[in-house]
This record gives sequence, C-alpha cells and structure tokens, in this order.
Amino acid sequence: MRTAPPPAPAPADARPDADPGAAAAAATEAILADTLSGRARGVVVDSPPGAGKSTLVVRAARELAAAGHRLMVVAQTNAQVDDLVVRLARADPELPLGRLHSSDPRPYDPVLDRYPQVRASAKAGDVAEQAVVVSTAAKWAHVQGVEPWRHAIVDEAYQMRSDALLAVARLFERALFVGDPGQLDPFSQVGTEQWAGLAYDPSASAVAALLAHHPGLPQHRLPVSWRLPASAAPLVSSAFYPFTPFRSGTGPGERRLSFRERADGSPVDRVLDVAADSGWGLLELPARHTPRTDPEAVAAVAQVVRRLLERGGTSTDEHGPGPVPLTADRVAVGTAHRDQAAAVRAALERLGAGGVTVDTANRLQGREYDVTVVLHPLSGRPDATAFHLETGRLCVLASRHRHACVVVCRAGVAELLDEHPSAEPVQLGVSVRFPDGWAAQQAVLAELAAHRVGADG
Repeated sequence: MRTAPPPAPAPADARPDADPGAAAAAATEAILADTLSGRARGVVVDSPPGAGKSTLVVRAARELAAAGHRLMVVAQTNAQVDDLVVRLARADPELPLGRLHSSDPRPYDPVLDRYPQVRASAKAGDVAEQAVVVSTAAKWAHVQGVEPWRHAIVDEAYQMRSDALLAVARLFERALFVGDPGQLDPFSQVGTEQWAGLAYDPSASAVAALLAHHPGLPQHRLPVSWRLPASAAPLVSSAFYPFTPFRSGTGPGERRLSFRERADGSPVDRVLDVAADSGWGLLELPARHTPRTDPEAVAAVAQVVRRLLERGGTSTDEHGPGPVPLTADRVAVGTAHRDQAAAVRAALERLGAGGVTVDTANRLQGREYDVTVVLHPLSGRPDATAFHLETGRLCVLASRHRHACVVVCRAGVAELLDEHPSAEPVQLGVSVRFPDGWAAQQAVLAELAAHRVGADG
C-alpha cells in the first residue's frame, strides 16, 4: 500500500456531477503528454479498480511505437504479459511485438501463435528490434548484452518490489509506472522487518521507492472506475482511496441484476434479492469461533452460488439494451486462503455448480466479474491478525464486481475489531499507512450492515 500524502480536497473530476467520460479522457491526455513529451525520468499513474489501466498501457505503447521509440514493457506475471501481448496484437495488427519468455517447456500462452506479428523467444537479442517487447520483471532482470530501451512501461507497478525495479532499471532511460495503490502489497517469502524504514528497503513497492528518491516526478490518476457500479464506487473509494477519490462511470439504475425465478423465502434467496436491488448483500451466520475452513460458511457460500445460477440471473448494463444471462463464468468466489478456496470448489462440485471461478484475493487481483461472493477474511476468527486486516486483501475482494457482491460472514466481526484495535508498531522512517486495515474493515462493515440478512431466518 502507498503511504498517505497530505489530505487534499476532492478534485472536480471526482464529483458525481462531472462527466465521467470527459474526466477520464482529460486524465489520459495529460498522462500521455507527460509520457511522450515530458522531460521527467518517470511518470506515475494511480489507477483504481476497473479504471482502464490496461487500456492506458496499450494506448501508451502504441503511441510511443508510432513516435518511433523502441519500447520495453515490464509486467509481474506471465499471465499479465500474455494478456498485454494479445491486447496489443488485437489493437494494432501491424505492430511488431516481441514476447520474451523463459526456457520452460510451455513458456507462454499458445494463443499468441495466432498473431503473425508476435515473435516469441527466450533470447532478448531475437526480439530486441521489435517495436514493443513484453516480458516479466523476473525475465528482464537476466537480460544482458542489449542496447537499452529509450522508454519502458511498468505495469502493476505497486505490486513490483523495489529490488525488482533496481534489477531492470539499467535497461531503460524513461518509464511510465502504472498500478493500483489499493491492491495487495508486493509479495515476499521472507520477513521484511529488518529493512523497515531504510532507504534501500527491497520489500517496498517500486512506486514507493521511486517517489522516495524522486519526489518531484509527475503523478497522475485515473478518476473513473468503469467496472464498479454506482452502488460500489463510493464505498470502495472512501474506504480504500481516501486521498485519490474516484467515481463510477455509470449512474444509479444504469446497471440492473434480476432473476427469472422468484425467491423461495430462504435467507439465501433473500440476500440475493437484496444484492440485486442494492449492489451489496450480507448473509450473516451465527457468531462462533470456527476452523479456517468453516464447514457451515463454506456450505453457505456454495448455496449462494447455486441459487444465483438456478434462479436464472440476468444483467443489464450500459453496453446493450437487453438483459444478458448470468453464466457461471461471470461469477467468482473470493477467499483469504487457498484451503478455503479448495473447500468451496469441492462444495460447488457436490452441488453441481461447477464453472465458477473460486480463488484467493491474490489470484483474483486484476480480474472482473458480474457478481462476486466473498467469504469474509475475519469470519469465525478468534483474532484479527495483520494478514486478515491487510487493506489490499479486502479491497480486492470488494472490488471485482460489475453488478453485485454478496458477503458471507459470521456475526461478531465488529466486536472482534473492537477487541483488536489497530496497534501496528511505530517504526522510525516508515510513514504511517492510511487507511489501515482496521479502519477499512469498519467502513465496509458499516455499509454491509444496511444489507444484512440473517442465515437463521
């Protein structure tokens, strides 16, 4: 998470009465102007969930290539790399693209072979002359013996560790850094306390390290989420992005979720109706301390998904006049732990409700669905650990949907938070993060309380 800047008034492009398309276009033009014509070594862009980050990266890459600049693109995972290459190939069939990959037996998605302008190789020299070359930070770190690129784009820059940026910085002169400051922090397999507060902290995000050493770099933000509906954007913005507010690209009523089959009166059907009407639903189970793979909570999540599909859900949005069937591939279940996700998958298989994406917040990051069902990270827990209070985890779980989000949780989380107030140790040289997980949890719980349905009827 990015450390908090000084509070500032909400800019005009975040006001509900501002035209979202005009605000987004103005922000994009300013970003491209600094990227193509500015003199700064770097440009930082903050992007809230669903604000068009990938669209910006593709457009910036195409414009840099059109201006005659060789470009390298740094992403964090192979899936992100393949997705960007496909987006670029579809946007510009004449653009020469390079996919730099590892030496593994199946190093990239075979779909890339459908595009004749894409050259794939494990050797940088084979693709260096392509207009745009895309690879992971890990692969770029091992590239040697090539002429540095004039420009680079670093995608998902907040999820890139500063040590990874240091390993690739020698390969480019100027860079556009694009990422979501509200998502999960960079992952580290070792403890990082020994570096806290140090200028060379390798576990800090690439953006945090960049701005710490170059505070005068141009900073922009995308002000509109085209994913989150009008029912969700205000909560996600205020709870997770208090200093970089954004708004939804749609207004109240522009998206609708409905069901062909009427409710049967059960708590599961009632919470689905509440979510369809308001965008949020909370199915609250009785308070109880449980194992992490709480069988009752897992069963409740599976029942919500099954009824969501059985009732013939349809969605209507700004892209078309008629309702679109809500299919299993447009539904996702989010959990905090992999064993919880595995338990939900097994429960869904038993109910004959396969085809739904079930994964942890880490793996759902960057993805989008019509409806999400979330097993609350603190449900049934006797304590509130730093892992479960991490702001980015809750932000990811609460911001994947275009229409509605249903949260399954045991009662008692508010009391749990009161018993475990935010008390992270103060470390010299480390700026206090805001919002912290405790405050974000309280904000989300306050909203969900208005959409509560008790599982006991």
